[in-house]
Amino acid sequence: MNIQWDAEKYTSDFSFVHKYGNSVTELIEAPEGSRVLDLGCGNGVLTGALKDQGFQVIGLDDSKDLLSVAEKYFPDLEFIHADATDFSLREQVDVVFSNVVFHWIDREKQPDMLRCVYKALKENGEFVFEFGGQGNNRLIHEALAKAFAEQGYSYQVPFYFPSIGEYASLLEQADFEVRYAVLFDRMTELMGEDGMKDWIRMFISTPFYAVPETQREAIRNRAVELLKKDLYRDGKWYADYVRLRMRAIKGDGK
Repeated sequence: MNIQWDAEKYTSDFSFVHKYGNSVTELIEAPEGSRVLDLGCGNGVLTGALKDQGFQVIGLDDSKDLLSVAEKYFPDLEFIHADATDFSLREQVDVVFSNVVFHWIDREKQPDMLRCVYKALKENGEFVFEFGGQGNNRLIHEALAKAFAEQGYSYQVPFYFPSIGEYASLLEQADFEVRYAVLFDRMTELMGEDGMKDWIRMFISTPFYAVPETQREAIRNRAVELLKKDLYRDGKWYADYVRLRMRAIKGDGK
């Protein structure tokens, strides 16, 4: 799924995305000096963090806008412009790491991405990642669906949010061995009085393509109104995240 990112605003106003990703790196068991691919590296903040942990790291992303930010702030790192579902590396890596990327990839494209990851990894290489899991942002999507319906439009959740069992099955079909998996709630504070509307504007784009621009703001405002009773607390907005965090090992393919 391709979207146009406001790269600077994403970096400044949604920094929680990569801050939470720091804890995902703790699942990596490979020693310092290992080669790591940061798949869907975005603005490169976690790529830089992995380097600081002693890894030889490469970043890969399909957004030229985000990569321009990454190259600006981390000029000493290597970044590759490529699609996560169709990429190859010159040299295999010990670890493929990814944070909050895979829910942007349509279900039918997941096997393509997993095949690329498998080929990119050395034997017994680690695959460590986190992304939106089953139930992610349920309240937000329900409010948007109601706001769309009130304006005469249908709303489809534009993401892939699997359960542990569903994604573990996909991994096993791609010859990975699942070693760790957890699905957990993480209510996440958003920035500013307009935090929820800004979140919707940043992350929910494709459902609005069928709506005239003159009606889009009304839909956003209505969704925010509906969400206030559940996700606005003590003057702060929160997003009802559910995260799927996993670690798998490249099998032998037999």
